[in-house]
Amino acid sequence: MNRTLWVRFPSIMLYRLDYLIRRSIVISNVILRAWIINTDFGAPDSRNATVYEQAVTRTYKLLETFSPFERPYKDHKECLQWDTEKIQAIKEKQIPQCLLENDVVELLRFPFASTGLNFGITKKLKKFNNLELEVTSKQLVNNPRFTVSIWIYVLHGCKRHLCGIFHHINEKQTYGTPLLFLTQNGDIHFQAMLSSGKYIAGTSKFKLPLRRWCRLDLTMQGRRMTLSVSYGEKLHTREDAFYVYPGDVHHNDSAGYLVLGGSNHIRGFEGFFGPVKYYRVVALKGQEISNPLVIDHKLHEHIKQYYKKCKDLNTVIMKYFQSLGLHKKIQQMNRNSNYYLQLVTKYGQINYDEEKCTARPWGKKTEKNYKTLFDLLQTMASEPFLDFTHSPNLRSTLIKVGEKLFRNTVEILARPDGTQQIGHLITSLMQASCSGYYRAAYFLAVIFETGLGVEVQPLQGLLYSLVAAQGNDRLALMHLGYKHYQGIDGYLLDYDISYGYYINIAQQTVKDRHVFDGEQAFVEPIRLMDDLALQSQTKENDDLFLWLRYRAKHGDAFAQQKLARMLYWGQQGVTRDVNAALKWYSRSAVETGDPLSLYEYGIFLLQGRGVKKDTKLGLRLMNEAASKGSHEALNGLGWYHETFKKDYVKAVEYWEKAVKMGNLDALHNLGVLYAAGLYPGKPVKNETGAFQYYYKAGSGGHLESVIRCSFYWSTGNFESVPHNPKQAVLWARFVAEQNGFLGYIIRKAMNAYLQRSWNEALLYFLVTAETGIETSQTNVAYLCEENPELTSSSVDYTWRYYNLSAFQLAAHPFVLVKMGDYYYFGHKNHTKDITQSIEMYASAALWNYSQAFYNLGSLVEEGLHIPERILDLLNLGTANPSNNISILLELYERCIIVDIDEAFIPCSIALLRVHLKTIWTNICSAALLYTAGSVLLSTLIVFAVKHYRDSTAVVSTTIIDEHPPTLNSSSENVQSNERQPEETSLPSMASEYPEQSEMRSTE
Repeated sequence: MNRTLWVRFPSIMLYRLDYLIRRSIVISNVILRAWIINTDFGAPDSRNATVYEQAVTRTYKLLETFSPFERPYKDHKECLQWDTEKIQAIKEKQIPQCLLENDVVELLRFPFASTGLNFGITKKLKKFNNLELEVTSKQLVNNPRFTVSIWIYVLHGCKRHLCGIFHHINEKQTYGTPLLFLTQNGDIHFQAMLSSGKYIAGTSKFKLPLRRWCRLDLTMQGRRMTLSVSYGEKLHTREDAFYVYPGDVHHNDSAGYLVLGGSNHIRGFEGFFGPVKYYRVVALKGQEISNPLVIDHKLHEHIKQYYKKCKDLNTVIMKYFQSLGLHKKIQQMNRNSNYYLQLVTKYGQINYDEEKCTARPWGKKTEKNYKTLFDLLQTMASEPFLDFTHSPNLRSTLIKVGEKLFRNTVEILARPDGTQQIGHLITSLMQASCSGYYRAAYFLAVIFETGLGVEVQPLQGLLYSLVAAQGNDRLALMHLGYKHYQGIDGYLLDYDISYGYYINIAQQTVKDRHVFDGEQAFVEPIRLMDDLALQSQTKENDDLFLWLRYRAKHGDAFAQQKLARMLYWGQQGVTRDVNAALKWYSRSAVETGDPLSLYEYGIFLLQGRGVKKDTKLGLRLMNEAASKGSHEALNGLGWYHETFKKDYVKAVEYWEKAVKMGNLDALHNLGVLYAAGLYPGKPVKNETGAFQYYYKAGSGGHLESVIRCSFYWSTGNFESVPHNPKQAVLWARFVAEQNGFLGYIIRKAMNAYLQRSWNEALLYFLVTAETGIETSQTNVAYLCEENPELTSSSVDYTWRYYNLSAFQLAAHPFVLVKMGDYYYFGHKNHTKDITQSIEMYASAALWNYSQAFYNLGSLVEEGLHIPERILDLLNLGTANPSNNISILLELYERCIIVDIDEAFIPCSIALLRVHLKTIWTNICSAALLYTAGSVLLSTLIVFAVKHYRDSTAVVSTTIIDEHPPTLNSSSENVQSNERQPEETSLPSMASEYPEQSEMRSTE
């Protein structure tokens, strides 16, 4: 006999949302179980026997589930009000759409160079928009199911205990799940956090190979972890590691952020990342994982071949060292001095010629290919090791070989005929790069990407950019950060990658300011068409410098401070000389008693930078400066009490006084205390409160605060601070572009230009233009426009770099007008584009650039239409936009007003022409003739007044509004600089010149 039983499910499982069912749950799976029991046996009370285990027979059925959008509406069989029924009918006719979303995330789609430092790629994952995926994700928090697939190329073994590959930082700023580190032995250290908060870690039995692409796959299925490494494009070779965690694993990828490489918590490995894919709610294994090593034009193969060639080259160099007896010489210099060594060398120096090997382990072909290199090695072997900072070893000697080879090559390349020898020079640069001098690799990247003397080869440019960046070359890091920020020249537009490069150079910029023996100079944004700025450049034997020194020797406080600052930072063409700068700081403090001078010299005494540390004298000078109203000194006193006395109450008292006087460093200091939980009366760490102080200080140009704000935005891991990777890039770039080593290259370009060495100037401006420096881009274009014979690519360079400069956030109006002209007339392979030309002129007009107003007026006179949107943008108050006469009159009047000195004559003539045309086209009347006469007479009167002003004007020198230096309040040096804010979201600078030396609180 058959019997049918009906099973009733809740409506929220079966039907769609409607006016009565307010909630419809998502169901992943449903299992219906049924069983039969015998009530005649087992127990007198059948109710106690109805258990599944005692069943005579049992079965189950997997039921098909539907998403909430696929379910039908329920017929409630109730009479509704007419409006409710109408609204429901409208909803039923709507086509339901499920949010298109995938759980697979491509964390990285472009190669990334890992320097082995505390920098990497930060990725913030948001919660799923798709309701079903988000519910699934929440259900898996303590029963995780995910897969991570990472392509990596390890160049060198980990030099520390652990090196970061991939890790998760949770919302509490601690390690989460998963975590993959490289050990010193080449093993993989894996770690997870259990639901109880306990950390469990282990190491793999396999090791990652060096200089070979491999794919690292991590799969988590509940408590079971599978870690695999595969080699080769087809992944034929594979090794696995398995581990079962003793408890439930906690994993919530939307809380916190993921990191590829290094972070604030750990240094990364040295090498490269390839494609990285993350499956958020799926556990896959082996062939199920789809993450091929697909890089454009097989770049991964070029990387592997480059390092193979470098290994062969270094072997040849080492053999040549041995043949010259150079390795013995190095070993002897590195031996510790002892009694027996003294006995050996007491009666004469060792003859290193006897250590030489006469046999050469290579043929004539090899010697011919490396002739330039071998000649250099022969010269170095006969010279003493006088230019090493530390005792030389084979590695440092190899780098020194690369450096000398690079300098010799660039010297030839900078000559007028340098590009004609480009083939030979490229070989030398490659050898210098392989020797470990990565600036050579960056120069190769610029040569191939820009086509300097060669055909443009984007793949080679990318290869050498990555090689140089991996070697931590500052210009290469900026170059890659800029290209990924713009998404140009074949580089992927990715703010996270861009930030990974920019934050590296930004933090180095702050540290570099403490380095006195490096080739650094202050970054001065000087354009070649700016005659006044060019005239301000000086040298130690030029009139301006000699005049300042004369005034300084006679007790002029301003001259002493100016001279000291120029020497300390290397400003206005002066070579950096810290020792000379300190002498002037000291003399100014003693002779003038000026509060700024007292403060500046007190800084060096307190910190012992460049002078012998004297805390007592430094504190006395600081107190004296504070008593004279120096807010910088108040900040310094706060730093002293915080650092030396650990008196946070007194420190805050000084800092709050300094804040009221506008001191940025004091703002930063207070933020540090909030973040560390050291603020008096508020012992809990308050990152949100700290951010408010950092933001205020950073908006004023405080470099360390700018860096910290960018970190907050890049991670999005702090309350009330949203994830904003683009803003993070902009602020990190702001600091990076003030790097002293970058400034030194720009200085070399400027000096070459002033000496009329056009080719050398072009070379150095070119390598800095490729880092995204707007002034260098403008200078390359201007130089090529004025000297088209410099290179065969001059015409292309002119367009390329004016165009790149025009699309910068703070493009100069001169550049915008230039691009407007190029779009108007057409340029080589670029056709005319009147619409884009109008846009460029309008952008320049927003800067109140007279030429832009004049050009717009000329376009209107030609009968071209200016869109009403642009007229509104320029605030041209015309009642009738179609009335060209009124538009012309206002454009030419604005042209005169914004620059009466330079634009008066041409704009006045144009304005007069418009009036005369108006008279000519209308019926002549006495009133019109009177108007025309009045306009003409007014024009003549204004011209006469201008002529009188010009004849009586006094030519004055440029007055620089210098502000006293500040004491910054973090563990790194921070100064202001002369850049103006590019937009409201970027930091602004309070003074034209940077602040001197700083003190910051430590965390």
